[in-house]
Amino acid sequence: MRIDLNYGKGHLPVDLDDRWDVSVIRKPEMPLQAEPSTAVAEALASPVGSSSLAAEAKGKTSACVLICDITRPVPNGLLLPVILRQLLDAGMPRESIRILVATGLHRPNEGAELAELVGDPWVMENFRIENHFARNDADHVDLGRTPRGTHIRLDRRFVDADLKIVTGLVEPHFMAGYSGGRKVIAPGVAHRDTITTFHNARFMSDAKADSCILDGNPLHEEQLEIVRMLGKVLAVNVVLDEHRRLSFVNFGEVVQSHLDAVRFTEKYTVVPVPRRFKTVVTSAAGYPLDQTYYQTVKGIVVPMDILEPGGKLLIASECAEGIGSVEYADAQRRLIDKGVDGFFDEISGKELADIDEWQTQMQLKPMRVGSVQLYTTGLSEADKQLTGVGIIDDSVNDAVRRCVEASGENSVAVIPEGPYVVPAYRPVA
Repeated sequence: MRIDLNYGKGHLPVDLDDRWDVSVIRKPEMPLQAEPSTAVAEALASPVGSSSLAAEAKGKTSACVLICDITRPVPNGLLLPVILRQLLDAGMPRESIRILVATGLHRPNEGAELAELVGDPWVMENFRIENHFARNDADHVDLGRTPRGTHIRLDRRFVDADLKIVTGLVEPHFMAGYSGGRKVIAPGVAHRDTITTFHNARFMSDAKADSCILDGNPLHEEQLEIVRMLGKVLAVNVVLDEHRRLSFVNFGEVVQSHLDAVRFTEKYTVVPVPRRFKTVVTSAAGYPLDQTYYQTVKGIVVPMDILEPGGKLLIASECAEGIGSVEYADAQRRLIDKGVDGFFDEISGKELADIDEWQTQMQLKPMRVGSVQLYTTGLSEADKQLTGVGIIDDSVNDAVRRCVEASGENSVAVIPEGPYVVPAYRPVA
């Protein structure tokens, strides 16, 4: 049996023995929008919890539209032209409209990469497009503190805009439950101290800071508090199928419209699985998510519910950009030096997390369940040593065969799309 794993901008074929009991875990077939541009326009005219975009824009003097950075496959080339033309038609001056890339603490997107991200030459040529820089103190406005005590500072370009719009992909997120909506604001355009507070070990250790959980999730609840501080925010939310085609789009008040999109996507992205496996094979979702090992951790964490304790999880990720940030590399070194328990003990009392060390903390979860092996063609030998997991030096085919032989069990689970699918262990009663 041949199965193609999402890998880089293409696929990595994996050949599995026909005698094995292979369970391929993927989304059910999703409905598709036959005319995507028309679907976007219709969504803007049929809002959830707000007036239409045309009505909301009327009389407004400025707008800031947030877009996710290059790590998210949001179809900006589809969304932005429709949104921006409606703002212009409502009488808003072009020079008063700003597009802001919600980078969080990620690097900026510039040049050809920015053009790829925006996805439309007319938008590139006619509108201001800028990156958020979380470390620039002067760029942020102080909004006070949440009931949990998080100091909230957000990019003033978004806070000061008369009309605030976020765009995003609604998909499972291994910390915040689901991506998109309120998450595009924080961490998207939050100050570093805000991000490192609600990404500290206390938040990350909460059992409900997990995929597909919103109720009781401390990150989600903190994000909702931030929206309340901001006042009215509008959102355009999309859901894509396995082939990145538009399945769902809506528009409206950011919290209500996001929850509406969550209700749609959870029917497809959460896949019940009746058993656990000693061998699980997955991907980091392919481009753009698998460009760093930092993002690859999502693909390692998400399937752990179906990994048999002591089992092996094999993941394929291109990692063409390397390990990730300098700060993340440092966190990984500390993990390797101190071990799982030593690293957790070191970070557990901090009020402010070190930048990107939360991703290392998330990696502790699967390391406590079983062992992880990584296939990659993008990491240097030095960076491979920083992953803290086993490295597959030959092929995924050979690695799977070794795992099956060592386990004495020929049942294998394969998740071609990686963390965009959440396999949930649901034993048969």
